[in-house]
Amino acid sequence: MARNGLRASSGGFLREARLVLMGLALGLALPHVADWRQVGDAVAHEIGVTDLERVLRRLWPGQWAPPGEAASGRFVRCRRGARADCVVDGDTFRMGGDTIRIADIDTPETHPPRCPVEARKGEAATERMRELLNAGPFVMEPQSRARDKYGRRLAVVSRDGVSLGAQLVEEGLARPYAGGKRRGWC
Repeated sequence: MARNGLRASSGGFLREARLVLMGLALGLALPHVADWRQVGDAVAHEIGVTDLERVLRRLWPGQWAPPGEAASGRFVRCRRGARADCVVDGDTFRMGGDTIRIADIDTPETHPPRCPVEARKGEAATERMRELLNAGPFVMEPQSRARDKYGRRLAVVSRDGVSLGAQLVEEGLARPYAGGKRRGWC
């Protein structure tokens, strides 16, 4: 049967459009669902797709790694309004449409820096975090509090059991952070 000139078959445009719409809906909902695989499997069964995870990973690379599983991306420096995988500053990055705050460190501010020393260290920390994120797959370990007061997801980011934040601390580009008031860098 044709609808507005489109075939309504199981492999036709309408099925693909339905899949894209379901993917968009899941993209908005899944970052807030604890066991996203169960939700994905239920939706996949409902719309007759056998590998929804593969489709979602293609649409939004990097976002679909559950806690404790390796994620990766190709990170650039964030620019105003950018929503791609990018590094905001030394302790914050965006991935798959979500903003992640690296929970175990504090780095110098870059938006705006309070003095020239903070500006230089902040730029160095931002660039080094970009290099570390691009060096290969990493694991995001969620914290007891899922999000901070700005809505950023809180996670310790590690590779091979070593915190990327701890690497910045060793290099003098960050301080350990366990909550509370942060000290200035000037």
